[in-house]
Amino acid sequence: MDDSLTLLEMFTRLCAAAGLALVLGCEREFRRKPAGLRSHMLVALGAAAFLLVGLEILQATGGGDPAARIDPTRIVEGVIGGIGFLGAGSIIRSGTNVQGITTGASIWLAGAIGIAAGVGDLALAAMVTLLALIIMTLLGAIERALPWHKRDD
Repeated sequence: MDDSLTLLEMFTRLCAAAGLALVLGCEREFRRKPAGLRSHMLVALGAAAFLLVGLEILQATGGGDPAARIDPTRIVEGVIGGIGFLGAGSIIRSGTNVQGITTGASIWLAGAIGIAAGVGDLALAAMVTLLALIIMTLLGAIERALPWHKRDD
C-alpha cells in the first residue's frame, strides 16, 4: 500500500498554508508593521514544507528498521523553535515601551497554520486563521479604543 502524498496533495497543502497566512499578513500590512504579507506567508509555507518533508521521510522509512524511523514531533519542535526566534526578533523594547508583541505572536501562529496545513488538517488551519484574524482585528480595535491604551501594535 502506497501512502505517499501526490504532488497535487502536497501543492494543495502548501498553497493552503501560504494562503491562510496571507490573511494574517494582510492585517499586519494594513497596520504598517514590518512583518507583513511575505513574512507570514513564508513562515507558514516553510513550516508546511518541513512537515511534508518529514512525512515523506517517515513514509520512506516506514517499512524498515523501527530505529531508522523519524519522530515527526521532533520536526514540529524544531519548526516551533526556529519560528520563535523570528517572532522574538520582531519585538522591540525601548525603555518601558515594548512593541511588536502581536506581530511576533502572529508570526508564531503562521507557523502553526503551516504545520496544520502540512499534515493535511486544512480545517484546523482555517479555523486557527479565522480565530486569529478575529483576535487581531476585533480585539485590536477594542484595545485601541481603551483610554489607557498607549501602544499601536
